[in-house]
Amino acid sequence: MSKLFEPLQIGALPLANRIIIAPMCQYSASEGSAGDWHLIHLGHLALSGAGLLIVEATAVSAEGRITAGDLGLYSDANEAALARVLGAVRENSPIRIGMQLAHAGRKASSRAPWQGGAQVPLGQPGSWRAVAPSALPHSPGEEPPVALDAAGLAKIRADFVMAARRAARLGLDGLEIHAAHGYLLHQFLSPIANKRTDDYGGSLENRMRFPLEIFDVVRAAFPAERPVWARISATDWVPGGWDIEGTVALSRALKARGCAAIHVSSGGVSPQQSIKVGPGYQVPFAQRVKAEVGLPTIAVGLITEAEQAETIIASGEADAISLARAMLYDPRWPWHAAAKLGARVAAPHQYWRSQPREYKDLFENATFGAR
Repeated sequence: MSKLFEPLQIGALPLANRIIIAPMCQYSASEGSAGDWHLIHLGHLALSGAGLLIVEATAVSAEGRITAGDLGLYSDANEAALARVLGAVRENSPIRIGMQLAHAGRKASSRAPWQGGAQVPLGQPGSWRAVAPSALPHSPGEEPPVALDAAGLAKIRADFVMAARRAARLGLDGLEIHAAHGYLLHQFLSPIANKRTDDYGGSLENRMRFPLEIFDVVRAAFPAERPVWARISATDWVPGGWDIEGTVALSRALKARGCAAIHVSSGGVSPQQSIKVGPGYQVPFAQRVKAEVGLPTIAVGLITEAEQAETIIASGEADAISLARAMLYDPRWPWHAAAKLGARVAAPHQYWRSQPREYKDLFENATFGAR
């Protein structure tokens, strides 16, 4: 029996297997609202057989977007547009659907990756003044962000609360709070981006304070029976930056507040990062969090092969694996993994005749219809 295809529970949320589709920005929304691209994109990923699909980083405010094309959940129009997309997906797939709530902080007001990804100069279309823990730009030559004062922090808390309530109305099965990849909550955690001298800067306890406050308000605003978890960068890959010891401490604090899992990534807060990239290069971080904190962990990062994913789960290095670019490249990755590992996977009846002859028992029944 494949361990990768065993069921998993995140909080009270049951997943059919341990394959998770990571949140992947599409930079294709209009004023924060999902469109037909999201319907196509999420629709075909929802037929993949994965246990959980996490909707891309979804901004809690207009100024919290990475780019002007980012998905948002800060207006009635945003909510209605996502309701249309999610309704169509649910009509045709039983997959569990989560959402990543995010604020870009000083990495806001940027161009899409295929446009170079640089900050848009103030005054040009698609630009706005970013906010951050400290008035430090992400890269040299960029416009410095506005350092958040008490009113600014209160607004961001309120924005996360409103987005969580909208997500609840949309029927999302779970929420992931984005505290990774150099965005706002990670900026508070990292000494590289956070030079504050008040209660939100300096010591590890102070730097963790605002991310933990955001978790608390989101947890309180989202239905108690649905899980909330966090994505964390385990290290900045920069000397003197955020590190795995801080990640373990933060994960313990999150666990005490009812966090259901930790999605372990790394990097993103500084262009000075020096990442030692290789297959599964972030998995040891997930393994350490799992061992020292005792929460379910989700490993991500250059996990591309079925046998590799199986080993990660079977050896207890992580409880689930998360796929991003590998899933974009091969949206049927779970089917192919099940074939290699001798497992079975849910697929719509319309596609059953696609099974190669040697895998005639690959697909299993599932209710691909309204739920």
